[in-house]
Amino acid sequence: MDDFSVKELEQLLYRKKRRQRIHRLQRLKADGRIVEVSGLPSPDSQASQPEPRSPGAIGKQMCVAHDGESEPAALTDQVPLAHPHTRWCWLADKTLLLIEVVIIIGLIAIGISLWGTRTELNQELAKVLRAESQSLALPTPAATPIIDVVILPGGHKPPIDGRIPKPGEAGDIPEHLLPVINTYKPPPIPTPGPEQARRIQIPAIDVDSPIVQGMYDWEQLKKGVAQRIGSASPGMIGNIALAGHNDIYGEIFRNLDKLLPGDEIIVSTQRRNYTYVVRDTKVVEPTDVWVLEPTEFASATLVSCYPYRVNTKRIAVFADLASI
Repeated sequence: MDDFSVKELEQLLYRKKRRQRIHRLQRLKADGRIVEVSGLPSPDSQASQPEPRSPGAIGKQMCVAHDGESEPAALTDQVPLAHPHTRWCWLADKTLLLIEVVIIIGLIAIGISLWGTRTELNQELAKVLRAESQSLALPTPAATPIIDVVILPGGHKPPIDGRIPKPGEAGDIPEHLLPVINTYKPPPIPTPGPEQARRIQIPAIDVDSPIVQGMYDWEQLKKGVAQRIGSASPGMIGNIALAGHNDIYGEIFRNLDKLLPGDEIIVSTQRRNYTYVVRDTKVVEPTDVWVLEPTEFASATLVSCYPYRVNTKRIAVFADLASI
């Protein structure tokens, strides 16, 4: 140490620090934390540059590297805070994400719109039927025949081109019963009478619809709730059987499954109103026609397809006449 002057010791110390700094910059470059800018010297090239004679040049201008340590100002441009390519990639990713979100929202809006349109059409038809039920003309009486079938009314598939269904076309009708259905013809519509059912109201599920005759006539079921021809008149001993659609032509009986024991069903004739009180609700097979059988007391049975838009079963609501 005595052989070196103070100036030579300072130069040796400077060279040592410079080598350490260059090694550190090379390590940062290998880790991808320093990006070289075209036209500026790299840390490797700086090792061959002539060293300043005076160590006082060390630390004149300082800059902050990626690891938070101070480095020479000559290397400042080699450590940009954000690479332009990285910034553009981030912007492109955000733009694509925004486009995907807009597309998803658009598809959801279209689905909601289609569902709303169908619901609106059914609601409009229900309003028309309700208005018709409130302005029915005075009927005249006549006798009607009783005709039984082997399947409950309902279904949401109309006859195809006016012909009766074939096997596989009416999924809720067992194939072995198709010959009976194919040979069945609805009885003629009876002449209206003053004691014939004309209107049905169910406050609990907001139903107000006209009652027409012909439970097994597809065209009659379009007009409102249909009564089985030959079933009991309102208020009389026996079972008045009524059927309605649940997912088409106004969806009159869509919420039949929401009725609870004690809910009221009001059936009106030309002369008066009769109140029936719900006793029970059952989900049955389409072939369970026993639900329409006559009773020895005044009762009513409401029938519709079930479940909603599937219609492989039938739902039956049983009600008894309230005390008059």
